[in-house]
Amino acid sequence: MKLFGIEIPVKNIPALDPGFIPIGAFNRAFLQTADKPLGIAVERAGGEMAVAETRIHGTPDMAEADRYYVNRLVKTILWMKGGFRVYVRGDTDIYRYLKAAFADGGAQDFDFHFMSGVFEHPFEVVETETLPAAKDCPQKLGGHLEGCRIGFDAGGSDRKVSAVIDGKSVFDEEVVWFPKTNADPDYHYAGIVEALKSAAAHLPRVDAVGVSSAGIYINNRTMRASLFLQVPEELAEQKVKDIYIRAIRDTFGDIPFTVANDGDVSALAGMLSLGEPNVLGIAMGTSEAAGFVDGAGCITGWLNELAFVPVDCAPEAMRDEWSLDIGCGVKYFSQDGVIKLAPRAGIALDESLSPAEKLKVVQKRMEQDDPAAAAVYDSIGTCLGHTLDYYYGLYGMKHVLLLGRVMSGKGGDRILAEAKRVLAEEYPAAAAAVLPALPDERFRRVGQSAAAASLPAPAGR
Repeated sequence: MKLFGIEIPVKNIPALDPGFIPIGAFNRAFLQTADKPLGIAVERAGGEMAVAETRIHGTPDMAEADRYYVNRLVKTILWMKGGFRVYVRGDTDIYRYLKAAFADGGAQDFDFHFMSGVFEHPFEVVETETLPAAKDCPQKLGGHLEGCRIGFDAGGSDRKVSAVIDGKSVFDEEVVWFPKTNADPDYHYAGIVEALKSAAAHLPRVDAVGVSSAGIYINNRTMRASLFLQVPEELAEQKVKDIYIRAIRDTFGDIPFTVANDGDVSALAGMLSLGEPNVLGIAMGTSEAAGFVDGAGCITGWLNELAFVPVDCAPEAMRDEWSLDIGCGVKYFSQDGVIKLAPRAGIALDESLSPAEKLKVVQKRMEQDDPAAAAVYDSIGTCLGHTLDYYYGLYGMKHVLLLGRVMSGKGGDRILAEAKRVLAEEYPAAAAAVLPALPDERFRRVGQSAAAASLPAPAGR
């Protein structure tokens, strides 16, 4: 296959998505003929800096390829790590292109506005002669089992809470709630406090509280979260950004607490169950959610929003309705990926059904060993095999836990088997280093809310 005049060798093509161009394969082919140094740095909260030393061609005939490569590189860094300022060193034309693309009304308008909101800072692209140094501030979160702790897991359809004493759960509760459809932030606050008090009733005291919640959290503050989707912006600013901080302090006073993205807590639960760090968790459900615990057992504070990280370079790749970008993970590794491929396999899906119901149709056929359903899952597995190699280049992870509704049942088994096959055949270095797996019963016993309880360090540490 060829893109921007660059020949991209790919052995394994997903049968139901033959136009799929793995971004990792494109990048390798692009860099083989690129020799002009280019530096990119992305700044995020606290002066943390992601730095990429790379190359472009810098010639008129390859200008389009250069712009595409750098656009996808910057977008990947932004959604993997987050940031509000992009530094460019080494090419003024690329700087001007990025400044126009990542701007209000530019090609990457969504990224521009989203990152500005998350980091509460105007997004900007600047040219520099000296690239800033890389800086990360990983935190050794989790694994604290001592004392009387509460873990709270806020999901979109239910909330879970655990009371834990010295690492042993003494109480668990799961309550249905409707955060995504409720516009009153007091509804959310009341639900959080009710859960905390319910767990506290089973403890002699409360030493610390850990929260696992979908969304983006910086310094325990809610910067973006679908749980509060219906809350008006002005109310969100007043009552949502500090909602967990207020709920914990109002209920227990000044005790240690930590609020973390649920993907990171899933990765932490994986680390606790595996007994090893360096875990990337990928949940394929309504979207593609992810979390990462590094080789030192630390949560990095990165966004890890892999749903919006590009994985497919095909010009005709499916467009995401929210970000309006194409070729990003959400359309491949979520229920959207199944729904996209099912008609191509000859599986008719009633348009009156919800996305979750459409997924169940395909899952039922897979449980009956329907070859059409098997083709859907095999194609997802092929795409995943290529993408796991790309993620390995970004994270360097050892373990990959594949979670979520899409990975359940026989379909999940086929996805895993095909991904491993593609890794072994095309990416032997990644195949030798990465251990993709489905969660086992030990992982399920750890539990999201129980893992969240281990997040905060004890007082004085």
